[in-house]
Amino acid sequence: MSVDRVVLASPRGFCAGVEKAIKALDWMTRVFDAPVYCYHEIVHNQVVVNHFRSLGVIFVDDVRDVPAGAPLMLSAHGSPPDVINAARESGGAVVDAVCPLVTKVHHELKVRARKGYTVLYVGHEGHEEAVGTMAVAPEAVVLIQSVQDIDRAAQRPGPFALLSQTTLSEDEWSHLREYALSRIPDIWMPNRSDLCFATTNRQGALRAIAATADAVVVIGSANSSNTVALSDVARSVGSPRVLRVNGVSELPDDLEGVVALTAGASAPESLVSEVLAYLDPQEGVDIFEFTTEDEYFPPPPELREILRALAAVLDVALGAARVSAHDGQADRDFTAAQVLSPPSSSARTGPGA
Repeated sequence: MSVDRVVLASPRGFCAGVEKAIKALDWMTRVFDAPVYCYHEIVHNQVVVNHFRSLGVIFVDDVRDVPAGAPLMLSAHGSPPDVINAARESGGAVVDAVCPLVTKVHHELKVRARKGYTVLYVGHEGHEEAVGTMAVAPEAVVLIQSVQDIDRAAQRPGPFALLSQTTLSEDEWSHLREYALSRIPDIWMPNRSDLCFATTNRQGALRAIAATADAVVVIGSANSSNTVALSDVARSVGSPRVLRVNGVSELPDDLEGVVALTAGASAPESLVSEVLAYLDPQEGVDIFEFTTEDEYFPPPPELREILRALAAVLDVALGAARVSAHDGQADRDFTAAQVLSPPSSSARTGPGA
């Protein structure tokens, strides 16, 4: 293998929603005795999932499999209303780590359905986010994956609205959006796109560097929609070779020339570092800065309540006021990468611990 240079996309890797979810589940493993349960994978990445399994987290696809009274976290992708209700009826602590951008789409769907709209939802059948969103108003929503789906949906009673899964590629979304507008000119759409800013930023960064590279490497899991979208973007701009890998062990040994490198929003930066070390570019690494992300999502409200209650108990037990178990600035400064770092350097001594 003879890689001359690596062009590293920025931003890449963890987004604000993933940061929030990983740190929240880490808090759950500190506050509660194992096992802690999580509905679906907290995010779509096996390194992250395996880390939490090692801490006693059990991932389930049915909340009915969670013992009564056990602590439960709901994943970042958003959960159907009946799942949320069933979880809360189980008697244990429930923390919903849904990304705020997904919550925005849930709210839009709920409002449009209440007003009598037929809602066209562009998404991937079976994806957790799509399943959770469509369950908000199943009688009013139609899944859209092709122009033919739009044609069929247009036969239903209007008025019409158009929403989307947050992790789609811009190409996939824009194609169907333009067709929907041509087919239903007065279709309602939100003022701000439903596409996640982090997804769009990662696609923009990769789009700018992929066409001139001899190969593109996208780090992330096959069940990660935004990771698959990054691969699609690279192909759409004519990249001659696109590799989607879970990690360094899946890289071939015949890469050469210039390699463009990025990572999906659920992929840890540690995987990027391992891939860079493997590629060992002779002329070094160039970082392409597309934009700077400084968004921050605070912990879920249920978790903040748990931490406040814990702090109050400690105040009484110690007979004196202490620093809150959750400090906002400390949470900003503490990263998901620290959560996933080895125990010797780690995270298990994070904010408020």
